[in-house]
Amino acid sequence: QVQLVESGGGLVQAGGSLRLSCVASARTFSNYAMGWFRQAPGKEREFVAAISWNSGGSTYYADPVKGRFTISRDNAKNTAYLQMNSLKPDDTAIYFCAARFRVSGSAYYSTSYAYWGQGTQVTVSP
Repeated sequence: QVQLVESGGGLVQAGGSLRLSCVASARTFSNYAMGWFRQAPGKEREFVAAISWNSGGSTYYADPVKGRFTISRDNAKNTAYLQMNSLKPDDTAIYFCAARFRVSGSAYYSTSYAYWGQGTQVTVSP
């Protein structure tokens, strides 16, 4: 069982930055690929970014966030990060981190991830 706890959300003006953190309780964090998803009011949960297990040598991004968001991981701290720059009002959503074991499933699909955090709210004002 892996527990995930997100932090770092908040209210920011358009053009600003936030860094989200996701701390995992996994004994061997490096065994888990990590992903970030978001859900805006009235919309379905959507993929944002993902990073491969182990050293995190592969990263994946949704088109709307490419060039603005960066996913990373620090295995020594059992933590995954999502650096969000040039934020837009359309980025307003609850952001969830998720974990999947090694290469199970696809990085882009929420159904591939067995473990989820509770989410952190990100609000971007115009």
